[in-house]
Amino acid sequence: MMDDTSHKRIALVAHDKMKKDMIDWVRQHIKLLEPHQLWATGTTGARISEATGLQINLLKSGPLGGDQQLGAMIAEGKIDILIFLTDPLTPMPHDVDVKALLRISTLYQTVIACNRSTADYVILSERLSQPSDIRFPPLNGDENRKNKKSKVPWQKS
Repeated sequence: MMDDTSHKRIALVAHDKMKKDMIDWVRQHIKLLEPHQLWATGTTGARISEATGLQINLLKSGPLGGDQQLGAMIAEGKIDILIFLTDPLTPMPHDVDVKALLRISTLYQTVIACNRSTADYVILSERLSQPSDIRFPPLNGDENRKNKKSKVPWQKS
């Protein structure tokens, strides 16, 4: 976690048909997003940065490995919130990567918003200024994790 718990690590991702919605959403909440560390997949992040002037840490484009990069960051406890505006009506050639990203986000108790309504609730929540509560996932059959507290630095005792 970051030293200042009022600042979150927020990932921004949008499918092609949702990129305009993401830019509109970011513009609507720019003052709330500015203090946070922002990450995004390549195309989405570049378009947001160009449209808003926000500093965004860019990863690869989603289909070229960006979704997997974000998944790794989530597994390492380096992302607190994932805003992923999905297009549920368009088939995605990299659908497997998207499913893996959502699965790892769920496993690690990462806050996920997949539409603007949920994203609004997340960004306007009073919990945004509180410490993140990222928990190490329990694994079935792993008695050490069931009976002992993890030594992972981001897990609450």
